[in-house]
Amino acid sequence: MKIEKEIIPFENEESFKIHTPCFKNYFFWHYHPEIELVYVEAINGISHVGKHISGFVESYLVLIGPNIPHLNFDYGIETEYRQIVVQLKEDFPKNTILSTPEFAPVKKLLERSCFGLSFKGETKEKAVEKLKAVKIMKSFDALMGLIEVLYILAESTEVEQLNDEDTSVKFFLNDKVRMGNVYSYIHENYDKNPDVNTVAEMVHLSTSAFCRYFKKQTDMTFTDFVNQYRINQAKTLLLCDVSISEIAYHVGFESISYFNKLFKNLVGETPTDFKKKNKLN
Repeated sequence: MKIEKEIIPFENEESFKIHTPCFKNYFFWHYHPEIELVYVEAINGISHVGKHISGFVESYLVLIGPNIPHLNFDYGIETEYRQIVVQLKEDFPKNTILSTPEFAPVKKLLERSCFGLSFKGETKEKAVEKLKAVKIMKSFDALMGLIEVLYILAESTEVEQLNDEDTSVKFFLNDKVRMGNVYSYIHENYDKNPDVNTVAEMVHLSTSAFCRYFKKQTDMTFTDFVNQYRINQAKTLLLCDVSISEIAYHVGFESISYFNKLFKNLVGETPTDFKKKNKLN
């Protein structure tokens, strides 16, 4: 019942692995000692890294440090998507980067990865363009390309630190409750009235104990998590030809004004502005 440790296989001559896994129908709350860089293109998705939870639209680029629990970024995506995952062999930073003075900016980047880092703007565009090229390169050229990607990220100011503290698995090892049960319950009931007492009973905790557990795991209350999940679902619908009032009711809000207010608080813009800026052609 503990968080799952992923065992990542590497070929004998590989110092890093780049691939395109697909787990969208599988809740994979896991960790591994390898540093990981993930890029996802999708209409909408969920990011859960350490204690940080948020939604993303169109694309997402994130660097995750060693042993940081995270959810697979394609979890629950119901539309077409693309994903590139890079995993650095556990001894790769020490043997290749940490011992080389010229790699000082990259060293600092990898040290900060323990908080989880997401990248935006031109940084994301440049890094992803190079990353897509690396994916089809061979051996030495691929390694040099990956170093370039890391330098792009290391020199960027277009970065968001996802956690305020190290959230590596040592802080989660005593977790006996499957977050997957919580996600599944919310996904099935977010448009109704999710009951914290029901989900607490599902995971065999008292309501008060569950609330403490959930806040420790996510830095959010259960109600805040449900509302954020609803808003994340609303983003997908806003990209389609559905009215805002219909969307508000569809994701479980009885008050359109409250939906608009909460959406702006969480997303930083109104549903109308979001729809205009991101509407699919």
